[in-house]
Amino acid sequence: MPATLSFTLKQARRLALSTQGFNGRQPPATIKAVALNRLIERLGILQIDSVNALVRSHYLPLFSRLGNYSSGLLDQAAWSQGRRRTLFEYWGHEASLLPLSMYPLMRWRMQRASRGEDIYQQLARFGREQQDTIRRVLASVEEQGALGAGSLSTRQERAGPWWDWSAEKHALEWLFAAGEVTVAGRRGFERLYDLPERVIPSAILAQPVLCEGDAQRGLLRHAATALGVGTEKDLRDYFRLSPADSRPRLAELVEAGELLICEVQGWRQPAYCLPEPKVPRKVAASALLSPFDSLIWERSRTERLFDFRYRLEIYTPQDKRVYGYYVLPFLHNERIAARVDLRAERATGRLAVHAVHEEETGLDDDGMLALALNLRQMADWLGLAQVQLNCPRASAARLRVALAQIEGD
Repeated sequence: MPATLSFTLKQARRLALSTQGFNGRQPPATIKAVALNRLIERLGILQIDSVNALVRSHYLPLFSRLGNYSSGLLDQAAWSQGRRRTLFEYWGHEASLLPLSMYPLMRWRMQRASRGEDIYQQLARFGREQQDTIRRVLASVEEQGALGAGSLSTRQERAGPWWDWSAEKHALEWLFAAGEVTVAGRRGFERLYDLPERVIPSAILAQPVLCEGDAQRGLLRHAATALGVGTEKDLRDYFRLSPADSRPRLAELVEAGELLICEVQGWRQPAYCLPEPKVPRKVAASALLSPFDSLIWERSRTERLFDFRYRLEIYTPQDKRVYGYYVLPFLHNERIAARVDLRAERATGRLAVHAVHEEETGLDDDGMLALALNLRQMADWLGLAQVQLNCPRASAARLRVALAQIEGD
């Protein structure tokens, strides 16, 4: 079927930025739970990551879009009790927070996991061979309520690296993947598992289980809504669908007129979008982006959309890093214009800037002022008094001048 729409690259960028929620920040006093929940519903997902060099990654996409919001609002939405809880944890795009409204769209994945499909081989093997341990752990959760893996472990030897799980941790992770337990809360960063009926609203659990085709089409529609325009790979990656699942579902959505095939300037593969896409004339957003932000997490899409090659270097030996340990791309006026290696030094109350790397086009004076303002706002959001520049590069010298100008104002 031929493409029915075509976008220039600028139009595709603007559409993506708009649908991803980069529509302007709000004063902190106006950012209430309803605004936060509305944004997460739009995105459909927040990826969770344990690295805390700056702040845990799931907090950052909301700051990038809303500004100085209270992180307690996200904690409340994710791990509180009762009506204030609007999110649940599951394997969406890796470990993720998702709106409760999407729970029915994940039940098929839970059913597959319970059959040992679409989960890590080691965990699938554990599920086949260790049902006695799994049932014992499930009985403990049923009897005692929300539990962490540490409180159940019977292992005597000292734990090794993070992947060196106890049998009880394996059991909990298998039960979590299969939907037999869910995350009730967290103690520090440790998951506390409980039965779904004690965490997920009964009205959601009572909904009929969708067939795989209906659920996968729903996820692809949501991905298209959140991305604005994307290739088949872009759309399936959003919720980590396989090509075998996504390709026939996309064809069905196109046949039904729910998605349109389109072209994007410079893209080799056909793309998809919702009917009647609304491309803004301009998106004047400036934001520091989490490495796990849904705008950029599909790296090949980031290159196609922004001409920006991005790789996380956390696990790269220090002497082989090009840009730094925890590098945030800086979005400014529809371009990713720079990279900033940041660290929150909480003991000294400083936001440390270890490196500033401008892209080839660079930042003009207004762009550098925007970066300085974003760093100052981030420091305020994190409760850090000072922005400390530790970078000897020329870009940092310009940034120092811009920070002085902002703080002088």
